[in-house]
Amino acid sequence: MADLKARIAARTAKEFKDGDVANLGIGLPTMVANYIPEDVHIVLHSENGFIGLSEETEEGDEHPDVINSGGCFVRHTPEANFFDTAMSFSIVRGGHVDVTVLGAMEVDEHGNLANWIVPGKMVAGMGGAMDLVVGAKKVVISMLHTQKGKPKILKECTLPYTALGVVDMIITEMGVMEVTPEGILLTELHPDYSLEDIQAATGCELIVSPDLKAMEEA
Repeated sequence: MADLKARIAARTAKEFKDGDVANLGIGLPTMVANYIPEDVHIVLHSENGFIGLSEETEEGDEHPDVINSGGCFVRHTPEANFFDTAMSFSIVRGGHVDVTVLGAMEVDEHGNLANWIVPGKMVAGMGGAMDLVVGAKKVVISMLHTQKGKPKILKECTLPYTALGVVDMIITEMGVMEVTPEGILLTELHPDYSLEDIQAATGCELIVSPDLKAMEEA
């Protein structure tokens, strides 16, 4: 499982370009910071109050006041800025985040997102996701393709919506998909799987790109 999550994180990191301001959601998305190419320089924003975070720290090197939104100890760049929640969400709501990477419980073929449910159940609230998915210029969902064998990419979401029509791209251990007006377009397929495998694990009909290529990890 850890290897699959690392695969997803490594591929997601390739979506950044020089100068991007990016936000990484809790869980798997926070791993993306560990795989950003050395020749790509981005600024990572964390909604808990700072901009300029970097990769997770090694054990023994933690600073008690520097954590990401998922509660993990992280390093920060020399140019990092620390601020309150109001400023943090002003950055998000003001359209200053180029890319946000989030996990999801469900995504459907219309680009609708469900990544929270009532408190006391799967996740206790939506966190900053509602703001991020409407404030960021690009929304990437990085997640495992299924949950206990059940598809997470569906024709219609069954869980409460976080937002409608906001997802641009989905990256899983099986492949890379883009949300288009016609449906979900499969653009990359990991060599471990066949087209039949990924379709069987998906709850809607995938459109296969005529330029389909192998999913790259590093």
